[in-house]
Amino acid sequence: MSDAGAATADPVLYEQSGKVVRVTLNRPDMRNPLAGDVIEALIAALERADADEGVSCVVLTGEGKSFCAGGNLNEIRKLSAEKTPLEIAEWYRRGIQRIPLTFEKISVPVVAAVNGHAIGAGCDLACMADIRIAGESARFAESFLRVGIIPGDGGAWLLPRVIGYPRAMHMLLTAEGVAPPKALDWGLVTEMVEDEALLTRAHEIAEAIASQPPGALREAKRLMRQAQVQSLADSLAEAAVMQGVLQQTEDHKEAVSAILEKRKPSFEGR
Repeated sequence: MSDAGAATADPVLYEQSGKVVRVTLNRPDMRNPLAGDVIEALIAALERADADEGVSCVVLTGEGKSFCAGGNLNEIRKLSAEKTPLEIAEWYRRGIQRIPLTFEKISVPVVAAVNGHAIGAGCDLACMADIRIAGESARFAESFLRVGIIPGDGGAWLLPRVIGYPRAMHMLLTAEGVAPPKALDWGLVTEMVEDEALLTRAHEIAEAIASQPPGALREAKRLMRQAQVQSLADSLAEAAVMQGVLQQTEDHKEAVSAILEKRKPSFEGR
């Protein structure tokens, strides 16, 4: 893509097919950094998908040969030169930190299809998704120390929860890249596929997710996410309330009937 095209193209693409939406970071000439316009467009796309009851899964990927190269170094250098420490802190709060907070609040499941580089904030962005699969050319790196900063976008909270504290510390303190075989072994991704099969496989997973009863699907994600910060007793209490509601829905009754009658269910979100 030319520089002129980069200036005019939508920073994030939003494409819907049935109950699945593909959200694509669209700055391939710069390896899809999380610059200001991309941040705003990504948040808007996630909120749009979450608000649409007809959407049951999002596939998140990057246009071109990279998933996301992290922060825009030119933007960061300008920020360091022109703003005070307090102003920089406020920039993070009003900017990139809104991305993990958006992921935390949405109930629609997100599958990250990681193509090429997922570096720094790009690695953390992948960790914000519920499921991650990688193409064989994917490379993950928690590389903030290489440029003398720390994960300002939630990486210190996210990465240990995905791969465990010791491995997260290894990635952070060495800034070494992690290729798909190790990423698969460490649990950073659940599948590794050939690059040309990445989006096809991501959409297969998304379609499998979207085939579930839509109300129960979103409640299941909420329950799993909330359980990460709840006691067992609190999680059980919340599950009991959710279950009481879900077992009165038409979709629950349809699911049970379809299994007993050996047919494909038809869910209506009721």
